[in-house]
Amino acid sequence: FFIWFAIAPLLPEVKESLKISEKDIWTSNISSVAGTIIMRFVLGPLCDKYGARILMSYVLMGASIPCACIGLANSAASLAIIRFFIGLGGSTFVMCQYWSTSMFTKEVAGTANALVGGWGNLGGGVTQLVMGSILFPLYKRCMSAELAWRTVSIAPACVGFLTGFTIRRISDDCPKGNYTEMKENGTRPEISATSSLRDGALNLNTWL
Repeated sequence: FFIWFAIAPLLPEVKESLKISEKDIWTSNISSVAGTIIMRFVLGPLCDKYGARILMSYVLMGASIPCACIGLANSAASLAIIRFFIGLGGSTFVMCQYWSTSMFTKEVAGTANALVGGWGNLGGGVTQLVMGSILFPLYKRCMSAELAWRTVSIAPACVGFLTGFTIRRISDDCPKGNYTEMKENGTRPEISATSSLRDGALNLNTWL
């Protein structure tokens, strides 16, 4: 969420610098949400196959790149395109829920998911505070307002990339270890992402 919402509190400055309309800003907001919706459909079945750890790592590191590049936007179209790719980072919510369910027993999985989901939503609010009230004003003391909004998102991008890298290096897919090792020693069967998507989509409970 730090990556996903980093530019949101700075959109008034972006609008003024790029000379774009309120409609263009709304279009970029829609584009940002569209990115995460598409990726959430894709990542669900992939979590079943590969686990949350690797996907979480790659999505965080991947979304950090357009986050750092948001300052390159020079038109309404480029802003919408970059925010679409930043929005892919919002799909980490899928891995969060999958991972917490895998890591905790069914007796406490609901509480774990609630806490994980709550911290994620809190992150959206904290991002508004950190970016809009702390980092951006700090950057403006050292440079122009336009240069400030064009460079300040590098900070959350670095945090996101480092977090993704750390997850890849030190985390486990589940209490029993990593899925790759479990498949090799026969403690976890090979799962097809396509079959997982089909079975999930055709299950009535999914839509209820």
